[in-house]
Amino acid sequence: MSKLKIIPLGGMGEIGKNLTVYEYGQDIVVVDCGLGFPDEELYGVDIVIPDIAYLKQNKDRIRGIVITHGHEDHIGALPYVMRDLDVPIYATALTAGIIELKLEERDLLYNTQIFTKKAGDRFRLGCFQIEFIHVNHSIADSVALAIKTPIGTIIHTGDFKIDVTPIRGSMIDIVRLGQLGNQGVLALLSDSTNVEKPGHSDSEMKVAEGFDSLFKGCEKRIIITTFASNIQRIQQVINVAVRYKRHVAVTGRSMENMMKVAMALGYMTIPDGVLMELNQIKGQPKDKTVIISTGSQGESMSALYRMAFSEHKQITIDANDRIIISASAIPGNETTISRVIDELFHKGAEVVYDRHTDLHVSGHASQEDLKMMLALTKPKFFIPMHGEYRMLYKHGELAKHMGVKPNCVAIAENGDVIGLTRRSIKAEGAVQAGPVFVDGSGVGDVGSVVLRDRKHLAQDGMIVVVLAMSSEDLSLITGPDIVTRGFIYEKESDNLMDEMKRVINESLASCYHQKAMDKMAIKAKIKTNLSGYLYKATRRSPMILPVITEI
Repeated sequence: MSKLKIIPLGGMGEIGKNLTVYEYGQDIVVVDCGLGFPDEELYGVDIVIPDIAYLKQNKDRIRGIVITHGHEDHIGALPYVMRDLDVPIYATALTAGIIELKLEERDLLYNTQIFTKKAGDRFRLGCFQIEFIHVNHSIADSVALAIKTPIGTIIHTGDFKIDVTPIRGSMIDIVRLGQLGNQGVLALLSDSTNVEKPGHSDSEMKVAEGFDSLFKGCEKRIIITTFASNIQRIQQVINVAVRYKRHVAVTGRSMENMMKVAMALGYMTIPDGVLMELNQIKGQPKDKTVIISTGSQGESMSALYRMAFSEHKQITIDANDRIIISASAIPGNETTISRVIDELFHKGAEVVYDRHTDLHVSGHASQEDLKMMLALTKPKFFIPMHGEYRMLYKHGELAKHMGVKPNCVAIAENGDVIGLTRRSIKAEGAVQAGPVFVDGSGVGDVGSVVLRDRKHLAQDGMIVVVLAMSSEDLSLITGPDIVTRGFIYEKESDNLMDEMKRVINESLASCYHQKAMDKMAIKAKIKTNLSGYLYKATRRSPMILPVITEI
């Protein structure tokens, strides 16, 4: 009997770019296909996606990509991955609608099969039977997966929490999870994001109460920003706006697109006359208007950012605005969010953003919810996923506390091949995995060398040394001319410029003396000597680019 192989290509030791491979015999099923966001070290990089070299090598064996929900860290890499993989996608209705929108923007929809399923549906992909199980999360139509394999059932939770009073639909299907647990679950792969947070995750209904208190008696214009994908949160804003007889406008392309999809599929209900165009709402009294905006993470192109920095063409912020930030900061975005909030305060606006207010609740399970998932499913083996390494480790310890044997817990890294039988779980080598950087239209053409150069340029700047030399004997005709960027301002640093020219001329003289008169040797000598001098003189190490023009 073959082993089941579980291969995470993303989502382990990090938040984002979730992608997990399930392989048995000649069949492969991929679960999720997400992106990650660059940190401050990734200069110029737009997004980060998983390395799918292993999938490209085995693309004839892939039976489908199954998506748990419509967040970027679970679907965002699809427009890049689907260029290389001709495989069907399986998702719930709202998730499928969002994916279609993404693929259509890249001209990839026409040759991609997307099959819409709902919670409770079961379907077969090769030797795998997939079942969608309803879960609660911060986007509608989220599901966990029961993956029935020839050696047993795997539960893949996706992102989830236990919400007994969700805004839309029912609470997580704990009955079905319990049934599967009683039948026998071979392994559980579970969301680790909030494993460090004790207790239960708060219900989304708590946010509705927070909104009501901020709308009640408010005579200002209200501007609310949240994640564009949080359809339930946007619905709550609209519900409270209707209660207090305010008109609603939306600004931000991603928010507008998401609402169109949600309304077309019946996931949002907006009474007639409430929603207005942005140019129409400007004529309404401020105390009768609400604007829902993108920009909860301080993104430089978002609507809220443009409002804060007076770049928005239709909205001007002043003291008659109450701005509500209904989102928590994604790690790494704290500085940009703070800049936006500061600018809003500068403009006299009232900004409500304190994390201790009832403006945002997490969509991820806290410790008691994670324990409940373990108790319901009673897995023999446990693999924590979706989290930084400390989160995975602590989730593993939580599983042991809940009765999973220590040798039955596997903490994996991206690329690890986890071999699973009915009796054992162990690492069996690794496949190629890691980040692929997307920069503009380039995918994967920015590597470690380019990033190292960008970091060098950002920290110390650049010096270009231009020399015109004879094509016959490489004797100096004119120069050296020196151009600096990000290092010094030439006109204010005459002494340093003169000293640099002296070092360059001495380097040339040394090459003549040693009869090392080839272009590569001259460039190397200039770089070495000039770099040494500049570090002694300035304690900085700019990038040095000698350019020789032969005449």
